[in-house]
Amino acid sequence: MPVPVLKAGLPLDNKLLASLPRDDFDRLLPHLSTVALPQGVVLTEAGDEVDQVYFPQYGMLSLLAVLRDGKAIETATVGREGVVGAMAGLGLYKSLVRVVVQMPVSVSRIAASHFRTVAAGSDPVRNLCIRYNEVLLSQARVTAACNALHSIEARFCRWLLQSADRAASDTVPLTQEFLAEMLGVRRTSVTEVASKVQAAGAITYSRGVIKILDRQALMRMSCECYETLLDQSATLA
Repeated sequence: MPVPVLKAGLPLDNKLLASLPRDDFDRLLPHLSTVALPQGVVLTEAGDEVDQVYFPQYGMLSLLAVLRDGKAIETATVGREGVVGAMAGLGLYKSLVRVVVQMPVSVSRIAASHFRTVAAGSDPVRNLCIRYNEVLLSQARVTAACNALHSIEARFCRWLLQSADRAASDTVPLTQEFLAEMLGVRRTSVTEVASKVQAAGAITYSRGVIKILDRQALMRMSCECYETLLDQSATLA
């Protein structure tokens, strides 16, 4: 069942843009355009030069490490608290990850060339690039440890909690195919884990839509990494 694309938001719905001093935001504003994108769209492939910078207003983007055999696994997620491609503001920059629309998203986007021009004359914009890159690096480190050390069930629950936060909703549109790729597991493993979490009363799952029924139960079934990521994001913000 297709998931509708979210209606377009406003640039200031993005928390990073909203945090900028007004003068610096006004330098970016003439170059920002808003676009709504459906689930599954690939914005950037690993190795591509970053020519657009994306500030989500709603929804979620996933950053995936891609191996030589084509397999991929998620290393970080970005919602309206963040930005994708910001390091292009400090110079020509090639993406090290694939960027995919994980949940229908509305973004403010700006050409990297315009973003660099503004960043060159704005300390707050340059600092934004560096600060949020640290957030992504921290998220990638925690995610790598989580993928290596924690069970699929705990990772599944952690990922659902993160996704619900990004969606600002307890209803999350996610197919088994997407979940399997994000978690780096077989689709059958996702089916087994989703059934187990559903049997525990934490979620319902039907036709690519997950609804969280008991958030506290989901947190108990999750690993520590969900709260670690929240704490680190707050510290680096």
